[in-house]
Amino acid sequence: MNHDESRALYDRALAVSPGGVNSSVRATQPYPFFIERGDGAAVIDADGNRYIDYVMGYGPLLFGHDQPERVRAAIQSQAADGPMYGAPTRIEVEHAEFVARHVPSVEMTRFVNSGTEATVSAVRLARGYTDRDKIVVMKGGYHGAQESTLVEGTLQDTEPSTPGIPDVFAEYTIPVPFNDFETIETVFEDYGEDIAAILTEPILANNGIVLPVDGYLEHLRELTANHGALLIFDEVITGFRVGGLQCAQGKFGVTPDITTFGKIIGGGFPVGAIGGDADIIEHFTPSGEVFQSGTFSGHPVTMAAGHASLQYAAENDVYDHVNQLGERLREGITDILADQAPNYLVVGTDSMFKTIFTKRRASSQEADVCQRGCQQRESCARYTECPKTGSDVGQAETERWERIFWQEMKDRGIFLTANQFESQFVSYSHTEEDIEKTLEVYKETI
Repeated sequence: MNHDESRALYDRALAVSPGGVNSSVRATQPYPFFIERGDGAAVIDADGNRYIDYVMGYGPLLFGHDQPERVRAAIQSQAADGPMYGAPTRIEVEHAEFVARHVPSVEMTRFVNSGTEATVSAVRLARGYTDRDKIVVMKGGYHGAQESTLVEGTLQDTEPSTPGIPDVFAEYTIPVPFNDFETIETVFEDYGEDIAAILTEPILANNGIVLPVDGYLEHLRELTANHGALLIFDEVITGFRVGGLQCAQGKFGVTPDITTFGKIIGGGFPVGAIGGDADIIEHFTPSGEVFQSGTFSGHPVTMAAGHASLQYAAENDVYDHVNQLGERLREGITDILADQAPNYLVVGTDSMFKTIFTKRRASSQEADVCQRGCQQRESCARYTECPKTGSDVGQAETERWERIFWQEMKDRGIFLTANQFESQFVSYSHTEEDIEKTLEVYKETI
């Protein structure tokens, strides 16, 4: 493939943007390819190269790059009526009503502009509602670029994970390993009266797709209820992707107090949302005293895009299609790995997938393994090898993924997320032919 135009654009970008990009995850090696347009399940770069796209904007593009006509019409109609007004609109009410009808935890919703803004607001709300300060987060979880969760360390020794955050923030954040029953019990024994909330993704979706082990989310629900703390599910990635319209909380049957959303809820436009029990959400201003406000919140074009998208998904076979293709892809990659790289593992669920380049030797070649990606099934012969925490994924061959595998997949026309950690997604625009072609490329590249 020729990348001369992308290289020239990157050279120009380095002069005007830090690192040549506007989000650090886009800074691929040796330089990013610049996208000109999308076409169905594909993207075309500045040099005319075409790629089957499984990045899908890092999750928002449920339909791929070709929206259904009624979704496109809703967006165009709203944009034609004016970009924004600084006043409430009918469409934001209708969108909030739709979310409340379908998501188990949601009675009320406050729309904001990004997943980060949603989680920042949710943390403030939890602290204001409980009159407590400490937040428990999962190591390897991700909740956006915010001071309260960019923290690392042990229970006794935490510190900010990036320069620019005062050390005092880390005093109020407790990072624990995902799927670790014993540690979370200890935390609540020691700090239970000071904990405002547990903030967790129901699936670690920014760290190789780590599913909860049986009973873990239920245990978090019980612990928080018993100690007067809140349970916050960050469903920015999993929301309206895993579990369909009920989201991951519906799939797992665990109802949090607060849920944060982003990505799909805005139909591909910038968005975030905080939903939950009305008694809690009404603590936001103006009905309550926890300040939250934003110029672009409930942006009418975003609301139109999100509402039309979810309505279409509710009335058509969108989730059946993407989930079936996701299963076929995970199953096919699992078969390829069994022959060519038995150490590696496939993870994912619904329309999400990832291959983990685990270093440990496969302990078994028995037939009783998860054929469609690790499901944390205890009877699976590879249960102990399946990642349980973010640390497990971090110990994989991350450099091999980024510097060899990703590059070779890209050169063969497959666009994957550029590191071992970020999720990949199937869209409504993907076809069985796309999946089979992708599997052929995996077979050549692994």
